[in-house]
Amino acid sequence: MPVLVAACVLAAVAWVYLLVAHGVYWRTDCRLPVGDGRAEPGPGDSPSVVAVIPARDEAAILPETLPSLLGQEYPGELSVVLVDDGSSDGTSAVGEALGSASDVALKVIRGEPLAEGWAGKVWAMAQGVAAAGECDYLLFADADIAFGPGTVGALVRAAVTDDRALVSQMALLRADTGWEKWIVPAFVYFFAQLYPFRRIGRPGARTAAAAGGCMLVCRTVLAAAGGLDRIKGARIDDIALARLLKRPPVAARCWLGFTTDIRSRRPYPRLAELWGMVARSAYTQLRYSPPLLVAVLAGLAWLYLLPPVAGLAGLAALAAGAGTGPAAGAAGWCAAAGLTGWFLQAVTYLPVLRLYRLSWLRAPGLPIAALLYAGMTADSARRYHAGRGGAWKGRTIPL
Repeated sequence: MPVLVAACVLAAVAWVYLLVAHGVYWRTDCRLPVGDGRAEPGPGDSPSVVAVIPARDEAAILPETLPSLLGQEYPGELSVVLVDDGSSDGTSAVGEALGSASDVALKVIRGEPLAEGWAGKVWAMAQGVAAAGECDYLLFADADIAFGPGTVGALVRAAVTDDRALVSQMALLRADTGWEKWIVPAFVYFFAQLYPFRRIGRPGARTAAAAGGCMLVCRTVLAAAGGLDRIKGARIDDIALARLLKRPPVAARCWLGFTTDIRSRRPYPRLAELWGMVARSAYTQLRYSPPLLVAVLAGLAWLYLLPPVAGLAGLAALAAGAGTGPAAGAAGWCAAAGLTGWFLQAVTYLPVLRLYRLSWLRAPGLPIAALLYAGMTADSARRYHAGRGGAWKGRTIPL
């Protein structure tokens, strides 16, 4: 019993730390920086931008997303390179048809077979960069991402006026179905907890991350860092790219924040599809380490599951008449510490729920989402050791 009480108290203390000292990761008001006094680019000197979109079997979703990028009213030169990454559903034809009706130049290229040592998406990104030619900025975007009016201009202004080599925004993911409402906000919450956005934007901070659906990158800085060749085998391209840019020799200023103007249109109507999305890369985040896997699963259980279980069990014991002395004292401590930890984790979850326009009543259910993510992480390790790690649209990444 003393061990349980100590674990509950430590979990509550950990939640106090996460609330007040972990980069205020739970706040969702980290929006595009306004700059440090540098003049904004005028209509005649706006930097040139080439958007690079890797697309593998995306014919169904491109009509919902690509026109939003082709329709951007950007004052400078803007063009799009769509890389058909071995599609079998007519992705190229759909892209070409959409481009023919736009004033923004669209180049569709058929990707080459996957080169040895390269991860699929990074290989497609590299081919897009080669096809882009000379430009000031590269905008790496996913095929399922829809851009609101003026978002490209806003990204460029933030990069120029705040001197950022990487400006990335976490797209608002779809959360319409029942399972999406349970899994998607929790995914965003856990990501922000792992990589506090404000620490990413702090000069000199080691924390590095980006959101792969929207990454505006200064082309010359990327070249100075060694280009995409330096991260060619990366299974999680956005994290790898941010780390590449933040470390020497370039040690560039980067930024990641939230937005409601950029949205993912990809549906995940069933749990199996959401499960696969997370399980595809969860074990990669842990560097394929069994000890780290055990530590993460134990940490999830201690931080998210223990507080509500101990809190409710302590209350039940007190209600049932735990008596006096050590037993009653232990039950009281478990109830107080457990409920405190549960309350604090629910409080930190509220801003993400508000971002997704979901009821605050879902906040106490965060431990259920954590339990699901623990299962997804364990399954990710199982898939990896079974030789099926990183499977995506018929392509399994060689291990």
